[in-house]
Amino acid sequence: MKTTVLIHLLILGTGFQSCESSTTEPDYYPGEAQFLSGLPEAGTLNDQDKPALTFMREEEKLARDVYSYFYTLYGLDVFSSISSSEQRHTDAILVLLNRYNLPDPAAGAQPGVFQDPDLAALYEALTAAGSKSLPEALKAGLLIEETDIADLDNRFSTTTAADLLWVKDNLTRGSRNHIRGFYQALEVTGEKYTPSILSEEVFQSILSTPVERGGRRR
Repeated sequence: MKTTVLIHLLILGTGFQSCESSTTEPDYYPGEAQFLSGLPEAGTLNDQDKPALTFMREEEKLARDVYSYFYTLYGLDVFSSISSSEQRHTDAILVLLNRYNLPDPAAGAQPGVFQDPDLAALYEALTAAGSKSLPEALKAGLLIEETDIADLDNRFSTTTAADLLWVKDNLTRGSRNHIRGFYQALEVTGEKYTPSILSEEVFQSILSTPVERGGRRR
């Protein structure tokens, strides 16, 4: 939601503690490449579903672009791996846009370029914050994944289309796995992270449960 994005910009304006370190990363998104194999048939979209798909197409692209930027900056495999995962996420949204004959806001867009002005501003804020140090980049990644989970829940809260719910559930599961991956990498640096979008209870429940594999038809 736009309000959520603006809150994120204010949060990022405070900056993070700087720390230099190397890190390792886990296998945190197994099975994602096949998650569209069980996609249900098309349903009926409500008035909220169409702008939700448009927004999430660009928000998933934002995640991909930011992580690709950080991989170029730091050369850390966790950014490359999750960027590839986010490419699959944005492709999944494109499948739905095409299915329902909706325009693609990301068609032909270069990295860091967005039709939504709030997402464009958020990209600049995230890359600026994450350029300060590796821990800040990992924290920016955690903030993105928190945001994805919240926005998927909010924007598809009224949908009854089984295929949208299927993709939403799989993307949410992917974001939970990404949180586990980024948090483990951040722990190696000795830095801490406090969630600002999800509740502490929800965030800790993600960290305390194993990596989630594959998807099941609703």
